[in-house]
Amino acid sequence: MSHYTKFKTTVDVHTHTIASGHAYNTLMEMVNAAMEKGQKVFGITDHAPSIPGSCTEIYFRNMHNIPRQWGDMRLLLGAELNILDTTGRLDLDEKCYHRLDIRIAGIHSLCWQGGTQEEDTQAMIAAIENPWTDIISHPGDGTANLLFEPIVLAAKETGTLLEINNSSLNPQRGKVVAKGNNMELLRLCKQYQVPVILGSDAHFFLDIANYERIFPLLQETDFPEELVMNNKPEAFLAWLDKHHEK
Repeated sequence: MSHYTKFKTTVDVHTHTIASGHAYNTLMEMVNAAMEKGQKVFGITDHAPSIPGSCTEIYFRNMHNIPRQWGDMRLLLGAELNILDTTGRLDLDEKCYHRLDIRIAGIHSLCWQGGTQEEDTQAMIAAIENPWTDIISHPGDGTANLLFEPIVLAAKETGTLLEINNSSLNPQRGKVVAKGNNMELLRLCKQYQVPVILGSDAHFFLDIANYERIFPLLQETDFPEELVMNNKPEAFLAWLDKHHEK
């Protein structure tokens, strides 16, 4: 039996609302569902503007209106930023970044201009080294052909978290290399003792804190529970505070 069978997750910081343009619940529907699922730290990270149909810059600048504490659940409001090209350039700007509680950056095919494997890897490393980046979303989904060892080492050096993404492993997404890539990421993170964050990437409230496709990979790689941040809400918030001091 998997030692992750009773793994109680209380941190999910990668989710989306209707503001992203292709998700299906309001902010309050997601907040209420997260509380019902026992989350202690919950993040809403709608897509930054380079994704067609997503929200504009003012959406992120206006987040001060929303309370951050809901019962015993801490709400983090942020963005899933887009890594745009081989320089590692992100969309939005520093005037927005400092207003966000959490900043995730990822490569998305709708707004990505890549190059060679080495160039794409350097783009990812540049995003990891960007002091505004807290988490890299779905680096293993195959949108870019990456070299994972230098990415893991960069994450270790900067303290940036790499995400293992549940949605990318959904067969309906057609990301055929995602399982193998995430297995490689987990093995490297285990080898170099680099913590990871599991991401539901929920676009519908039922998928909040859903990691059912990730747990078999954690088991197969015998990945240490102490390197998974999703059951450590206090430690996660302490890490986030420290990361923002840079």
